[in-house]
Amino acid sequence: DKYKSPKRLFIFLFIAAVFTALIPLFGKFVISGVALLLALFISNNYLIWAALISCILVFVFPLLILGMVTPNLIKFAIQDEEENGKTVGIIEALSTIGSIIGTFVPTFVTIPNVGTALSFVIFAAILLIICLLFVILSIIKDKKRPSNKNIIIYTILTIVAVCSLIGGIASRKISNAFWNKKVIHEDESIYNYLRVEEDDNSVIFSTNVIFGVQSIMLKEKGLTGMYYDIAMASPIIAGGVDNKLDVLILGLGTGTFATQCNNYLLKYDYDGVEIDSKIVDIAYEYFNLPDNVNTYIEDGRAFIDRSNKKYDVIMVDAYQDITIPFQMSSLEFFKSVESHLKDNGNMVVNLNMVSSKDGSITDYLSGTICNVFDNVYVAKAKNSSNMELFATNNYDIKERLHDNLTKIDDLQLYNMMNYVYDSLTYVENNGYLLTDDKAPVELLGMEVLDELIASELDYYKNMIKGKSIKELIDMLLNGEFG
Repeated sequence: DKYKSPKRLFIFLFIAAVFTALIPLFGKFVISGVALLLALFISNNYLIWAALISCILVFVFPLLILGMVTPNLIKFAIQDEEENGKTVGIIEALSTIGSIIGTFVPTFVTIPNVGTALSFVIFAAILLIICLLFVILSIIKDKKRPSNKNIIIYTILTIVAVCSLIGGIASRKISNAFWNKKVIHEDESIYNYLRVEEDDNSVIFSTNVIFGVQSIMLKEKGLTGMYYDIAMASPIIAGGVDNKLDVLILGLGTGTFATQCNNYLLKYDYDGVEIDSKIVDIAYEYFNLPDNVNTYIEDGRAFIDRSNKKYDVIMVDAYQDITIPFQMSSLEFFKSVESHLKDNGNMVVNLNMVSSKDGSITDYLSGTICNVFDNVYVAKAKNSSNMELFATNNYDIKERLHDNLTKIDDLQLYNMMNYVYDSLTYVENNGYLLTDDKAPVELLGMEVLDELIASELDYYKNMIKGKSIKELIDMLLNGEFG
């Protein structure tokens, strides 16, 4: 209020614009640094604290400045007290329109088409253009040539603005997982962060920056050592050792399940549903998605609700960290799945957040499924936190697997299915239930994810124990956390 000119407001606006343009460049380093430092001190609620502190460091400063705009504009716009209501109303209305634009344009236009980094750059450029217009209008209003000092200042500010925009654009060349030297492709979609890594033995797809594998393709035939191996029991139970099956995969990913079944069993007819079109593009480009997979880009619940086809196997693999779609975890959804199974059919569900605590997301999902299916078993994956759940109403899962074991010719697969048979555990109805009306999967998932992160942090804590800040930075830049 001390300043009678809006000049100072636009100086701050210029600073906010430069800061915003550089967020894609320095933001990933800030977030990684916060994650690394908090790993030394925090075990409980790590994800919440890391997200909170990262957001404060990255976003609070420009948001604070942008929050100054409306009250400042009101101050400078009010010239007549009799018109102040009208003036404030117009400014507030325009502010609301701007908020709507700022909400929907990034979500549905810029981020899906050009990504998060360029979205920051675009909106920073808009702020810089507003600052430029203010300077031009101020010069026109003064009706005189700017002083040499002002010309130098404007030139320096122009260079700073251009460099910030270039820095924001160039940040796309720096991987979000910049410590990982195996990254061959990185992108983002409206739904996910997407990364493909390659080593001597495999190609890996992940939607997490630090850890997690969503899909894998082995360069030589072999079992993955992950939950996909356990899930292959589902077509074997359905008689798919010597019979061609109709298989539906809800949450196709890059098609690891279909690829492994093709390698070890028969070439079934697959319908693969994946909500993220960019993942399907990656599946074709990097993971040699089999020709016998028909892909559908849509929500799994919407697909199965409109389909009249029945399947021998329906795999539900759409659960990813806390982004478990509630509409694919409810009683109504599993009833729809059950109605699309043939008499010999079964459902297999990948439960990726297993917890020993009572009332966890796993208990709710298995309890909900037990309300639909009479025969439910689970088997724990060997090298991950995943657990595969098998369900049907027409026979005993374990007996059918035992009966079909003798039909398996491949020794490696036979040994794996023997492991699955031995580890299958019958699931009783525990009373927990998720419905379309009430399915708090985000809250339940957050609890388990916190446990998983804590276990991962133990590994990194041991790695960085006793290291100096310089040593930690060197380790980060040298890819030792990859």
